[in-house]
Amino acid sequence: MKLLPARKVAALHLSKTDAAIAHMAASILLDYPSEERRARFEVVAESVTRLPHPLRSAFESFLAAADAMSRQELEMHFIQTFDLKRKCCPYLSYYAAGDTRRRGMALVRFVEAYRAAGWEPAADELPDYLPMVLEFSALSDSPIAGELLSSHRDGIEVLRTGLETIGSPYAHVVEAVSLSLPKIDEETRQRYLALVNEGPPVETVGLTFLGNLAPFGATAPREGARR
Repeated sequence: MKLLPARKVAALHLSKTDAAIAHMAASILLDYPSEERRARFEVVAESVTRLPHPLRSAFESFLAAADAMSRQELEMHFIQTFDLKRKCCPYLSYYAAGDTRRRGMALVRFVEAYRAAGWEPAADELPDYLPMVLEFSALSDSPIAGELLSSHRDGIEVLRTGLETIGSPYAHVVEAVSLSLPKIDEETRQRYLALVNEGPPVETVGLTFLGNLAPFGATAPREGARR
């Protein structure tokens, strides 16, 4: 099968501070745009002004598009995009496991990862929810946060491509996430190109359903856990 082309995004070399700002901004913007959440957009707009131009431009493009939409319009667009389109799913393990029985094991692996870093994931959301993973990356000093994102990089790229395909302004935010992550290798690029064309799996035969994420058996002290 001939794969459809997908636009490449060049990785940026960011300081730890700039990466944290970018991930927190993306975490806020990619979550459901409730009235309370949207009230934080102004703070986000201020925080991203110090970022390198490609990142700042991506965030500002989304914020300009969101500003032109009413609260109801943006909320409806969010629902129609992230809840109804398979290739625009904000849950990272979905791209590796799809709607299969194996996804439960992938979600357990995410919980183990949070706890190994001394965090407790929020109970009201699945642990592979991209905004939650990005918040974890922004606030945690543990390298595990980076491992979670890197091991599901193909899913992030599928999400970005899916959003670009439908012309969603949320594509700008996921592009910012892609810019903030290390350059992908050719193997990862081929995986996400296949996912772009075929969609998340529906069968588990021969499936590497946990991406490249290593198991986390031991847990770190809980003093720094998120509550």
